[in-house]
Amino acid sequence: MLQLDFRDRQPLHEQIKEKMKMLIIRGVLQPDEQIPSVRELAQSLTVNPNTIQKAYKNLETEGFIYSVRAKGSFVAPHPQKHAGHHPRRKVLLAELEKIVAELMYLREPKEQLFNVIHAIYAKKEVE
Repeated sequence: MLQLDFRDRQPLHEQIKEKMKMLIIRGVLQPDEQIPSVRELAQSLTVNPNTIQKAYKNLETEGFIYSVRAKGSFVAPHPQKHAGHHPRRKVLLAELEKIVAELMYLREPKEQLFNVIHAIYAKKEVE
């Protein structure tokens, strides 16, 4: 399910969080689907359970998963269309603004940026 790069400078909990997010975003993990328990995932990845717990806590804070006491953790349902209240929205838009500003500094044409965004949306609509 997940593969970690132990030589990567990125902390393991961040690698786990990012890989789980991508599985959710790409639809590999469906809304309300149960994800592996902390213990199961720690054993399969041979990492400390606290590392998994930290990744799961961050995923829950960002709204990607939710926990049910004595049941486990599950993939959160998709946000409603135009959900302006999602906890990650402001952070992601600020990151996008920084990226666009840097690309502008590198003289990337505005049309190219629009094309990239349109291609991403088109790809997601096909899936």
